[in-house]
Amino acid sequence: MNNILVTGGYGFIGSNFIKYFLKKHTNYNVFNLDSLTYAADKKNLLSVENDVRYKFIEGDIRNKNLVNDLFEEYKFCGVFHFAAESHVDNSIDSPEVFIQTNVLGTFNLINAAYNCWMESPFQYKNDSKNFRFHHVSTDEVYGSLGEIGLFSEHTPIAPNSPYSASKASSDMIIRSYCHTYGMNCIISNCSNNYGPQQNEEKLIPKTIKNALSGKPIPIYGNGKNIRDWLYVDGHCSAIDAIFHHGKSGEVYNIGGYCEKTNIEIVNTI
Repeated sequence: MNNILVTGGYGFIGSNFIKYFLKKHTNYNVFNLDSLTYAADKKNLLSVENDVRYKFIEGDIRNKNLVNDLFEEYKFCGVFHFAAESHVDNSIDSPEVFIQTNVLGTFNLINAAYNCWMESPFQYKNDSKNFRFHHVSTDEVYGSLGEIGLFSEHTPIAPNSPYSASKASSDMIIRSYCHTYGMNCIISNCSNNYGPQQNEEKLIPKTIKNALSGKPIPIYGNGKNIRDWLYVDGHCSAIDAIFHHGKSGEVYNIGGYCEKTNIEIVNTI
């Protein structure tokens, strides 16, 4: 059996991915590292908590010693890095925690993987030659989508919030380990997800909840920011395909061809 590490597995996308992955692949043990912040919910994985191939580890990716110890103990052959602070409004109020988690935490993970998997730059250990690090990012690193057109893998990075800036920074850290040390890394930048188990602070669940309760619906800015929307299961299947078949060092954009302004989403709901 192969051991993989999923960070942030009690979050919205991470928990959906773990259930998807365990169901599809029988030759992996899945280790879920999560610090159980407000965005995590242990109910998200009740259906797999008794699966012998699943193990939860409570811990913070900012804890370098913990991360190093886990790599040494479990010899992960792959990493799916979901863990991140991810709410734009919170990043405006408290940007420091976004830098600590999204930037420093990502560095701790990729550096631990390097030390565990590689003898030296561009030289994998014999038992680690096919090990891979998949960094799950966001299309918000590209800035705001215009009225026409789509982001591509060659769109210039132009983050507009402390959140997106921290994610863009983490993308660059992963890229640097690929090019400087020859690590087998992949980055995927996905558009906005929606679906079951999404935290109520996010646009769609918050709008539904407030509308049902007759409460005002908060809109960031003028509501004309355009985002592409993708159902979470589509994201999970794309991550799986990229991890198993993607080319090392590449960036893969994942989208749903469903561009809407925030105000359109709210009015539709």
